[in-house]
Amino acid sequence: MVDIVGAGFGRTGTLSLKGALEQLGFGPCHHGFELMKRRETVFDWLDVVEGKPADWDSLFAGYRSTVDWPGARFWRELAAHDPESKVVLSVRDPEKWYESVKNTLYQAILNVPEQLPDEVKPLIRLLNLLIWDGVFDGRFADKDHALRVYEDHIAEVKREIPADRLLVFDVAEGWEPLCAFLGVPVPAEPFPRLNERDAYTAQQQARVATATVTAVTAA
Repeated sequence: MVDIVGAGFGRTGTLSLKGALEQLGFGPCHHGFELMKRRETVFDWLDVVEGKPADWDSLFAGYRSTVDWPGARFWRELAAHDPESKVVLSVRDPEKWYESVKNTLYQAILNVPEQLPDEVKPLIRLLNLLIWDGVFDGRFADKDHALRVYEDHIAEVKREIPADRLLVFDVAEGWEPLCAFLGVPVPAEPFPRLNERDAYTAQQQARVATATVTAVTAA
């Protein structure tokens, strides 16, 4: 079972956090990109999202940590499954988070072609059930609703996970708080800065996200 449970929503620096955890020896780290690289696991996750009992040890076999979706949807169950695990709640400014998601992940879903190969349909179904129709109740386009869901989620994690087991972490803080929480030395190398929004305009980000989905559909 995983040692580190990432409870933060996607687009809160989860890719950078994945890189950091792997650099610190807590890898491999499961991230949403794993669904694209290992599409056979999509059916297992669909079972869980649709209410079947979850075999967490099987779902995360070979991983020492998890961040991003789909793990973040099940932070409560994962934390309960292994009481010795630590929880990292990645956060960022709510307004910036919303704009980032709207111009990348959400834009990609809006631009999914109507005609999809059969092997890709389960992935799109999972993303919709898990995130857009699940976490955001089909109302992500309602900014006030989406921000309320985001902030309520942060409050729930803080309320339910004991302070000595939880790190509320902004990747902009770098190595020090993460290493102190995990009890490991601070590396000499810079903290990984992966998929930073400053590197792209909103339009470029949307193209990258859309291209990712398109690549999956063409695979």
